[in-house]
Amino acid sequence: MAMRLPTTRLSGTNLLFALAALGCAAGIAFAVLSHQRQAPLPPVFDPPPNPYAQGIYANGIVESEQPNGSNLNLYPEVAGTVTAILVQEGQAVARGTPLLQLDDAVQRATAEQQRAQAQAAQALLDELKAQPRPEALAVAQAQLAATEAATKAARDQYDKQQRAFDIDAHAVSRDALDTSRNAWQVADANRAAAQRQLELVRAGAWTYDLRNQAAQRDALAKAAQASGALLAKYTLRAPDDGVVLAIRAAAGGYVTPQGVYDAYTQSSNQPLVVMGSRQDHLHVRCYVDEILIPRLPPGEAIDAQLSVRGTSRRIPLQFVRIEPYVSPKIALSDQRQERVDVRVLPLIFRFDNGDAARLYPGQLVDVYIGRKGAR
Repeated sequence: MAMRLPTTRLSGTNLLFALAALGCAAGIAFAVLSHQRQAPLPPVFDPPPNPYAQGIYANGIVESEQPNGSNLNLYPEVAGTVTAILVQEGQAVARGTPLLQLDDAVQRATAEQQRAQAQAAQALLDELKAQPRPEALAVAQAQLAATEAATKAARDQYDKQQRAFDIDAHAVSRDALDTSRNAWQVADANRAAAQRQLELVRAGAWTYDLRNQAAQRDALAKAAQASGALLAKYTLRAPDDGVVLAIRAAAGGYVTPQGVYDAYTQSSNQPLVVMGSRQDHLHVRCYVDEILIPRLPPGEAIDAQLSVRGTSRRIPLQFVRIEPYVSPKIALSDQRQERVDVRVLPLIFRFDNGDAARLYPGQLVDVYIGRKGAR
């Protein structure tokens, strides 16, 4: 046993040395292979050079063609739950076309209630204007005729007793004569009251009642009109002819006049619907750095073209206008202001978006600006 122990230890030591040598060899091989330079891959496309000798480069963003401003960002004027999306993205719509419907159950009931109140006020005003009512006039005339007949009967009775008293004072007592005269006077007073009542019925409604009811009718009608106008705001409509570019809502979602939350970009206050003009022609908005503004040619001498990123395509641009206000530079990708104090001048160009171009609003492009004839 004492002779075998050194043999076992020697075998274990040899194994350790072998593993260490193998590790060193692997490390050397990896180092050699990792330091070998591989041939670079050819570019997918050749970056387009500046076509102008002293051209200006600017970042650009594609927009729909608008007389002024940019795309139409639509926000709801009321808050509510979306019940229906009535159009699709890319759909051409006419001015006034319903785009989206919000839950208007409460406002619709309020509008109907106020409209009914206005109709009731109008009906009461019509009733006052229609006076006297023929049936009421007939009743008043009949009452006057009855009181006139009663007055005549009472007068006749009194006259008979008075003549009898004049012939023979003992034929009719003084008390009976006084009673007959009083009955005649009461009947005549009733006749006079019936006459006044007939005149009142014939006169119709009092002018103060008419003016008061007309004022109530107008107030309720305006309240119903305002309620109806508010009800109409629960339907978002197209403000002009154009194309629906984006819809950032779904049925069942809650929206407010401050916009919606876009889960994709994780940004708030996004417009509910974005609209633009038809896609036959588009605009490109580019921003020229303020230090390059002195190099800009006059508007009639500007020549420009855009380069589509990821391709070698060039599209000629038509100068439209300069927005004469130098503003802080923004990141076109998410419209957030950058931290650096750099200001830029916006320029608007137009191009034909035919099948050969086929760009989309919101797409970023490279714009090269130069002077005509200076290529």
